[in-house]
Amino acid sequence: MTSLRTQGLSKTFGGVTAVDDVTIEIPDGQFVCLLGPSGCGKTTLLRLVAGLEIPTAGHVLLDGVDQSGIPAHRRGFGMVFQSLALFPHLTVAENIAYPLRIRGETRATCSARVDELLDLVKLPDVQDRRVHQLSGGQRQRVAIARALAIEPTLFLLDEPLSALDTKLREHMQIELRLLQQKLGITTIVVTHDQREAMTMADLVVVMDRGRILQAAPPIDIYRNPADSFVADFIGTSNLVTCRRVDADAVEIFGRTVAVPDARAHNIAVGAEGVLSIRPEDVALSATLDDGDFEGVVEFIRDLGASVEISVAVSGLTILSVSTPRDRPSVDVGQRVGITFHTGRAALTPP
Repeated sequence: MTSLRTQGLSKTFGGVTAVDDVTIEIPDGQFVCLLGPSGCGKTTLLRLVAGLEIPTAGHVLLDGVDQSGIPAHRRGFGMVFQSLALFPHLTVAENIAYPLRIRGETRATCSARVDELLDLVKLPDVQDRRVHQLSGGQRQRVAIARALAIEPTLFLLDEPLSALDTKLREHMQIELRLLQQKLGITTIVVTHDQREAMTMADLVVVMDRGRILQAAPPIDIYRNPADSFVADFIGTSNLVTCRRVDADAVEIFGRTVAVPDARAHNIAVGAEGVLSIRPEDVALSATLDDGDFEGVVEFIRDLGASVEISVAVSGLTILSVSTPRDRPSVDVGQRVGITFHTGRAALTPP
């Protein structure tokens, strides 16, 4: 297993800073997702780690050894590109064996390793097929097998599932995570899909404008986001401007609600903040007296496994999510009572 650390890592293209003073340590065997919107610097950070970009400042340390000056092909990393970069004129077996051949491995060694990897990614008996004869999911598995052929010390993937349809993508998320757990290899995946990160990662690294905003296990980021950007980007959240009135309470919509002090990111009493309330923590009632606030139902979306109801409250749209069994009996245009279960809400800076 391999421990990776970036130290003050920065990359500037002309006058644009793509990665800005990033320091992070990734423990052995962790599955890490670099998550953020397009242009946030996550792919550039991955390429800096891989050695495909030269840092403007800072260092990449592998087991404490500075990788500066070591070219990408000598770092011993496996990488899957967003485009997959498979060779169309080669067979599946030849694609997988390619990195072994350029290292001078024998034909017998290459053949045995190809068979082993195809079994690992659950693609037996496709050795002689060409790339165009494979489905999207099969191509993805071949690209993963090729990256693993050299038994890399670090496994890097740049938006590897972005070209797949939703159902296949979700299936491959689970398959990739199971594969990583089986191999125990330190893995870094770039994605802009928060659901993908929540599904696969031990550690989620949320980035914006070249900086790391928060790095933590998925459920910690979901329940205790560092700021309103993270709260909004990870999952769906109702972001309500508030004012902290004392150690354990804030004021929203003209009323005081309790918020645990442990989630109050150093917001001073009397100062403004943002209360992040997840939709599953918003309860609606057809009886106005049953709620702490009142609103008007704007839209109802039945997704089968869940029901989403949008409610207008003092000019702000609040989203509530429930199971079909717990769906409140309300209709569009109806005034409803609203209760925020703020025990799991997060108070963040504006």
